[in-house]
Formats: sequence, C-alpha cells, structure tokens
Amino acid sequence: MSSKYFVCFTIFILFIFASIFYSGRTIDYRSKFLLFTSLPPSNATPCSSSATQLRRRPLNVYMYDLGMKYNVGMLKGPHYDGPPVTIETLPEFPHYTGLRRQHTVEYWMLASLLYPENGTRQQEAVRVLNPDSADVFFVPFFSSLSYDTYHNQGNETESKFDDQLQAEIVDFLQKSKYWKRSAGRDHVIPMQHPNAFKHYRDKVNAAIFVVADFGRPSPSVSNLRKDVVAPYGHVVETFEADDFSDPYDSRRTLLFFRGKTKRKAEGKDRKQLEKILSGQKDVVFEANGVAEGGVNASTKGMRSSKFCLDPAGDTPSSCRLFDAIVSHCVPVIVSDKIELPYEDEIDYNKFSIFFSREEAKKEGYILDQLKRISKTKWLEMWRYVKNITHHFEYQYPPKNGDAVSMLWRQVEHKLPAVKLAVHRNRRLKVPDWWR
Repeated sequence: MSSKYFVCFTIFILFIFASIFYSGRTIDYRSKFLLFTSLPPSNATPCSSSATQLRRRPLNVYMYDLGMKYNVGMLKGPHYDGPPVTIETLPEFPHYTGLRRQHTVEYWMLASLLYPENGTRQQEAVRVLNPDSADVFFVPFFSSLSYDTYHNQGNETESKFDDQLQAEIVDFLQKSKYWKRSAGRDHVIPMQHPNAFKHYRDKVNAAIFVVADFGRPSPSVSNLRKDVVAPYGHVVETFEADDFSDPYDSRRTLLFFRGKTKRKAEGKDRKQLEKILSGQKDVVFEANGVAEGGVNASTKGMRSSKFCLDPAGDTPSSCRLFDAIVSHCVPVIVSDKIELPYEDEIDYNKFSIFFSREEAKKEGYILDQLKRISKTKWLEMWRYVKNITHHFEYQYPPKNGDAVSMLWRQVEHKLPAVKLAVHRNRRLKVPDWWR
C-alpha cells in the first residue's frame, strides 16, 4: 500500500511542476482541484428530498377589512352587519344543499386567510397585515351568496340591496390607493355564481375573478387569461370507503345521470340526451326527478356506476362533474365550452371522457364509445380520480393540496402577467399602441 501512495504522491508533484513550467505563472490551485474544494463540510446535511428542497415563499395576501354585511353576515341572516370578521367571529359553514353549497368558494378562501395556524407551516397563501408587502389583495365580498340571498328571491327591494352592496364595493375599491396603483389587476374577487356581481363586473374587470366558467360574461370582462376557474362545492359526500377488491364489477351500471333536463342555453341538449339514453341497457337516466330521493339517490347512483354523465347546465359547466369526481365515477363530459379547474396541473384526459355536443347527439355513439373502454383502462382512470379527489375538497381547517390551496396557487400563476401589465402601463405614454 505504501508504494501506491508513493506513486500517487510522485505523480501529484510532477503535475504541479509541469503546470508551472507550462504556464510560466502562478497557478490558482483551487481551480485545478475544484472537485476537492467544493466538497461539503463534514457536518453538512445529507442529500434528501425534505432537507435539500428550497422552501417556497407562500403568496402574501392582504385581505380588506369589510363589514360583515358584505360576507359572513349573510350566513347569520339578511342585512346582518358587524365589524370585520375574525377567527373568533367566523361562523361555521352551514350545511347548505343545492346552489348555495355549490357556489361557496368565497367563504373558503376567506376562512383560509383567517386560520390561526396561518404562516406556521407550508401553505400556498398567508395573510399579511401590511398591504405594502402583499402580492395580491383579496376582496372578501360574498357576491354569490348576496345574489342568492337578495337578488334570487324575486323581491324587488331585496334585489336592489344586492345591487347596492355591489355599488358600495366598487366605490370602496376605486378609492383605494392599492386598487389605483394597479387598476385592480392584483386584486382577487370571487364571483362563482354566473350572476354574481351581475351589474358591476365591468367596473372591476381588470381584477382576477374566481369563477365557475365563462358562460355568461363577455370575454372582455372575464376570460381564462386573467381569471381562475374554481370547482363547484360538491353536493354528494366523498366516497371514503371505495376500497372494493374489484371496483369495476362492483359498479354494475355503465352510465348514470340524474338531474333536470329542462334547462336553457347549452342545457337544452339534455332533453335530446334523454331521448337517446333513457331506457338503454345498463343506463340510469333519471330526468327531472331530483326531488325524489334527494342527494341520497344521486350518491347511491354515482357510487354504483362506472361512468357519470356530465352535460352542460345553464352554463358550460355544472356541479355534477365534481359530484362524479368525489364519487370516483369516471366523468363523461358533454360541453363544447367548458373550462376546468387547475388544468395546467391536472390532465383531465387521464380520468374523464369528452364528447362534443354534436357527437353526443348521434344515436348510440356515447354508449358505443364507453363500451370500448377496457376494464384495465377504466381501472387506470378510477385510480387516477381517487388520487386527485382531495384537490376538489373545500374544508376548514384548510389542508395543503385541497381546493383552496390549489386556487391560491392558480392565483399565483396569474401574477407574472399582472406584473407585466402593471410595470408596462406605468411607463407607456400611448397605452397599447400595438393594437
């Protein structure tokens, strides 16, 4: 062994002298032996995914202090008002069903910013009390609940109160120096109900809207470039016990649908689907029978079916997609203009089947395509949908990876475009000269 060391040492010395002779100048030996000088000290943390990954800074969110009449006061009763909500005064979310349960993203986003552990663990967004340190500004106006509470009751006086609240929010924002600074581009406003903030959307259309889809507003007011698509709150309960040894054979119904067929706009196609699918073997198509059996009947039907039909509603999307997802029933989506939540992170083709409106109108086409899907392929889709279900859960306390966590991430994805627009508009003398 000693002879080997001697040989290595001799070669090392010869290399040093050769380098000096060749270059004729002093050498930085550290650069010659970078491998050795770059080794970590003996007490360095060993490589591991948890130890070496950089902790990403969460999104800093400033939430405006608005009186309760604009948000949680509506949960306590019409026209209820009070000081800005705190964690101590945050009411539990009621056990709503129907539309009020579907359009609740505004509550969950607000609650996530009030959570007492906010900032003590890895989160997508944290509330900051200094607006100058904020990345975005959250406007805690429950525009969907306001529509359902006041405008949707057929009472003209109450409808005017919803309009009044919208007007007051617009006035408040337009007086804010932080709104003026960016023209509202870095502000986040939930508007999940298609008629929420109905009469004043165009006054705040530079903001980031959190919406269900883009079926009602014009593209100049709301669009995928600037806005975030949120999942509906699912009405059926999540299928927690879906652990059958053979889930394919245990789901005996091929295709399931239960809902109204008397719809407007794109939803008119449902009546034609009823004619094509109703009465077919291995198909359950229950039209306009929602009241009979209620949510329990829908829950049972989805959990016992391989595929769940999700045609467009009054707008391109419907809650039925998210009921199917939490039931682990492979969604069959019939909608030409649907936009889906977090689609830059989730590939819906891996667990959903898509048909255009024209394809769905072809006699026997949908069933023929579904029957061609093998058991192996279906199981692959079923496993995938089971693994992503948690991304569609609204809950309190919030959890990493749940629906609100994903939405705050989507908001963050919009920020580069926001910053570009803000910085550019500050220096332009002739706005949008290139149009």
